[in-house]
Parts: sequence; structure tokens; C-alpha cells
Amino acid sequence: MPLEPETTDSLTPAEAKRFRTGILYALAAFGWWGLSPLYWKAVGAVPAVELIAWRVTSSVVLLVALLAVGRRGAELARVLRSPRALGMLAVTTVLIVTNWLTFIWAMGAERVLETSLGYYVNPLVNVLLGMLFLGERLRRAQGVAVAFAVVGVAILTWEVGRLPWVALVLAVTFGFYALLRKTVDAGPEVGLAIETALLTPFMVGWLVWLGHSGTAVFPEVGWGVKALVLTAGLITVAPLVWFTHGARRLPLATVGLLQYLAPTGQFLLAVFVFGEHFDVYHLVAFGLIWCGLGVFTWDLRRRMGAAR
Repeated sequence: MPLEPETTDSLTPAEAKRFRTGILYALAAFGWWGLSPLYWKAVGAVPAVELIAWRVTSSVVLLVALLAVGRRGAELARVLRSPRALGMLAVTTVLIVTNWLTFIWAMGAERVLETSLGYYVNPLVNVLLGMLFLGERLRRAQGVAVAFAVVGVAILTWEVGRLPWVALVLAVTFGFYALLRKTVDAGPEVGLAIETALLTPFMVGWLVWLGHSGTAVFPEVGWGVKALVLTAGLITVAPLVWFTHGARRLPLATVGLLQYLAPTGQFLLAVFVFGEHFDVYHLVAFGLIWCGLGVFTWDLRRRMGAAR
């Protein structure tokens, strides 16, 4: 079971070690996702749905290899025998493929800033879901951090000037994905293997149809892009496994606050690398969100110091 440090004044050494491990996993995942637009821009010549198909098929091959090396067959069989676990994973499969498709489409549509907005909103969705379904509570300092973030996200939303559907789809799908994967009795690699396996027949069928109809783009791109597309499994599996390991060790509210690292990376890439619009509203919102992260970091360091 994950820690619930919001309800205690300090952590035991064992709890602190578990919490630190969760933090490291979460930082690795969100750091990776923060830089991910560089990858998806590099393979942008391939249409989004075709990329998803390659992403899924290469992921399932990698995951099967990982399970075989780790001798996880018994765990996989146990999950496959559980109708509840399979049902949950079927739902998370729909959520994650919707999230992937929306994100990749946004990369090609020059809407990286809107994806960053979606992942700024996502931690707030996680906090709400954690309070509604998992009984998690915010410490006072975390409440202040969330308040800063709410104001910052509100400014970003207002500055867009329209319903940011890309942002909302990304926030809601990943929020519910985090919630359901947190409650499924399956290891990260096993759960993700089942999710990608459920998608594989559809994705392989799509690639076969594209090849038969002569509309596949992958064969026409250069070898460099081909090589990048074929690494989509690694690009997908590594951060999702890290994320799930982190989420299982941390309260959903803590995961939600740490997730601001990913949209911050995307935001910086959108403005300084891809040249998307940036004005004073973005500057104010960005500053407020980082103030919230500063409060959260101070509270985290204080709690970890009390556990020593």
C-alpha cells in the first residue's frame, strides 16, 4: 500500500526510504516526458495513428522480453485469471491510447503549449481523484502549493481564449489512468504488457491494411526516422514503468504535484525551441506554478528531515 504522509507529521525510516524511492521513480518519468516533444517532433513525418501502431507493437515485444527475463510468467498468469484486473486494464488501455493519440496529434499541429497546459491541469485532476476515491488529504503546505497552481493554470486557460480540448483530454485521461493503475493488483511491467497486448491485434491489423493499400508512410521516410520510430517501445515503456512504480509508493496528491515537471519541460521547449507564442500571461502563470513547487519542495524536505 502507498504511504499516506498527508495524515502524519513525520515518517519512519522505512517509510522515508519507500517515499524517496517513489520520488526518484516519479522524477525520472516526468523528466523523460518533459523532453518527449523532441522525440515526437523528430518522427513527425509519420502520421499519428501509424506512429501509435508502431509504438504499441514495439512496446509489446520489449515488454514480453522483460517479463521473460524477469521470470514474471506466474504473475502474468495470475492477473490474466482475474476478471476484475482484466476489466480495469481494458479501461486503462482505452485511456492510455486516447492520451497517446491526442498528444502525438498535438505535436504535429504545433500545439505543444496546449499539451503543457493539459499536464499542468492533470495534477489537479489527480488531487481531486485522490481525495474523492482514495481518501487522501492535503497537508497545509501542500494546500498552499495547489492554490498557487490553481491560479497559474487559470491564467493559462484564460490566455488560450477558447476551450482547450487537447489539454482537457490529456488531463482527464491520464488522471483516471493513474487512479485505476494505482488500484490494479498488477506490477507495472505486467499491467503495461497486458494493455499493449490488448491493443496489438488492432495495431498490427492497421499496419497490414496500410501496407496493403499503399498508404503507409513509414517505408517512405529516411533511415534515421525509421530507427527512431522503431525505438518507440523503449520511449514508451521506460517512463510508464517508472511512473507506475512511483505512483504505487506515493499518495496521488504527491504524484500530482511532481507532475508539474513534465509540462514545465514541454512549456520551455514550446517557447524556446519550437518558437510558439509566449507573453506576460505565460510568464505570470509559470511563476505562480513554480512558487507552488517551491512550497511543496520545502514541505517535502522538512518532512524527510524529521524522519532521520
